[in-house]
Amino acid sequence: MLEHGTAPDPIASETFEINMGPQHPATHGVLRLLLTLDGETVRSCEPHLGYLHRGVEKIGENKTYLQFIPYTDRLDYLAPLACNVAYALAVEKLLDIHVPERCRVIRVIASEVARISSHLLWLGTHAIDLGAVTMFFYTFRERETIYNLIEELTGSRLTTSYTRVGGLTRDMSPEFVKELRSWMSHFVGEIAEYEKLLTRNRIWVDRTRDVGIITKEQAIALGMSGPNLRASGLPLDLRKAVPYLDYQDYDFEVPYAEDGDVYARYMIRMEEMRQSLRILEQAVDRLKPGPIWADHPKVVPPIKDKVLTRMDELIHHFMIITEGMNPPVGEIYQAVEMPKGELGFYIISDGSKAPYRLHIRSPSFVNLQVLETICVGQMVSDVVAIIASLDPVMGEVDR
Repeated sequence: MLEHGTAPDPIASETFEINMGPQHPATHGVLRLLLTLDGETVRSCEPHLGYLHRGVEKIGENKTYLQFIPYTDRLDYLAPLACNVAYALAVEKLLDIHVPERCRVIRVIASEVARISSHLLWLGTHAIDLGAVTMFFYTFRERETIYNLIEELTGSRLTTSYTRVGGLTRDMSPEFVKELRSWMSHFVGEIAEYEKLLTRNRIWVDRTRDVGIITKEQAIALGMSGPNLRASGLPLDLRKAVPYLDYQDYDFEVPYAEDGDVYARYMIRMEEMRQSLRILEQAVDRLKPGPIWADHPKVVPPIKDKVLTRMDELIHHFMIITEGMNPPVGEIYQAVEMPKGELGFYIISDGSKAPYRLHIRSPSFVNLQVLETICVGQMVSDVVAIIASLDPVMGEVDR
């Protein structure tokens, strides 16, 4: 307290707290950050989660293995096709069943289309956060085309529930393959157009270079994964490190950078879209006629035509859908490389029709830990860029 007649110290600073979110558009969902500011400089950052919490894990423990599939669409709802695949792989690992080659290839196509779609949304919203409004319209134009492709493949646009334990809801049509090839040949030029607009843009570079630096040691210590980890110097990609769906047979590179800043995370995702196109081209060439369901009658329901015309198949279908399946007693962990990092399902089975324990390892939840460290010392405007560069989706954070 100043004594009477004493002038205030012009150099002394005063901190104050503000809430950024949970309704702020630049938090990319219901993320709340409690920021302590000294002027416009961040002195502390405390993330608060839970505004979208739905108890998905506990729901999974009270549903049959098949009934839980639609809930996986609502995790990373920017790449629901890939979430379906991850969960189906986990249950199939628990059951020790293997799907046919055509099914595996279609799942790869679904996963990589979902990766590109997710990265496009990240790019458009990241750019609009920093004032590059045009990019948002460019990327969402392509996402509309992708949603048309997804609708052709699955019958739905967003929450597809396309993958089933042991197979897929339906096969891929020749029309879809033709449309996919046409889009891929067009999209290569679009990526180059995006980079022409941003990569050497003075404003974009100034807003992203040396901002929000995450060191390799920090990323490893916090268990980060996906593009955020690879931008900090560790080229870890589960498609290469722990292959699934025959990814070991596909020729593609794992892009990584050393800088660990917002710009590096941008460059990594841009290159990842090119690598996904490379995988898609190989997957389409690998498509061969064949079944899309595993030969496992206790898990796989009969085909629809027989269900509608034969009593035995109708009873079989009814029992699988209503009573579910009974995996052996045991526990498994299955992880996949999602657009945002490692999405894993840890399942404990007690032999009943529902998991005894279902835990979801969410990449966005783990990646958000770093905000508490790297935002300190940055400007408030830099926090916007940092959040966008981490690409969180709150559906899988508040699970």
